[in-house]
Amino acid sequence: MIFASLDDLLASAKGLLAKGPVALIFAEDPVEIASTVTHHAAAGFHEVVVFLPEAIDVPTEAEAAAHWVRYDTHGAKALETAVNALIAAAPPTTWFYYCYNAEYLFFPFCETRSIGEMLTFHTEERRDAMLTYVVDLYAADLGCAPNAVSLDAAMLDRSGYYALARPDPANHNHPKERQLDFFGGLRWRFEEHVPKARRKIDRIALFRAQSGLKLGADHGFNIEEYNTYACPWHHNLTATIASFRTAKALTTNPGSKFDIRGFTWHNSAKFDWHSQQLMDLGLMEPGQWF
Repeated sequence: MIFASLDDLLASAKGLLAKGPVALIFAEDPVEIASTVTHHAAAGFHEVVVFLPEAIDVPTEAEAAAHWVRYDTHGAKALETAVNALIAAAPPTTWFYYCYNAEYLFFPFCETRSIGEMLTFHTEERRDAMLTYVVDLYAADLGCAPNAVSLDAAMLDRSGYYALARPDPANHNHPKERQLDFFGGLRWRFEEHVPKARRKIDRIALFRAQSGLKLGADHGFNIEEYNTYACPWHHNLTATIASFRTAKALTTNPGSKFDIRGFTWHNSAKFDWHSQQLMDLGLMEPGQWF
């Protein structure tokens, strides 16, 4: 189904959002929209909703796999406006996930288990949100893939990731409990081309709706417990979003594209498109789920 606007979607939201999990995909350009939709549909999301501008065509090969919403994804506060509107419209406890086109969710054992199974376990651990790491993917050869997107020859950094304590301005900048700011990948290696506010790679991309919940521009929520990486008792599940978004931006933005000849370095590895590789690299945590 194609909705003419966000308001048109919200008018039908009660039935569409009655059963989660629901994947929200924000298309910023035409790159790999179809593969993004089919990847998340195959992961087991009950509904997939794609927001895309009028200028971008709905890919015919994925049209039946999602709902499509005409929406200015480049507008001011576009993402948080849409996400917060759907949170307000959804039944309490509906699970949501959000990403951009050319981004692909991986979670522990996703090859044999569904997103619904994972979120059922996570809910039983009394968790209402899940930390995801946005791990940059990039083409091995920019000569063959000038926009840095290649599903067949995707690379990732196998090291260079780190975390810093997240200061709390309301408490004399003491570190917040169970919250960290994570860095690495292309945003770290090419940080001179990335605004400071956009260098983090953590995103609370999986979360349950509840009354009063709001997503902010920093990918954090107004309920602090949603921003934590684990409960106080033990490690919890985390997930990874394998993303070409930063590589695309660095190779197309006028301020950076002329300075970049390639992204591969001595710590690059071929991406296997498998959750085990991401767990082996420490880029997601299975917690108590085996």
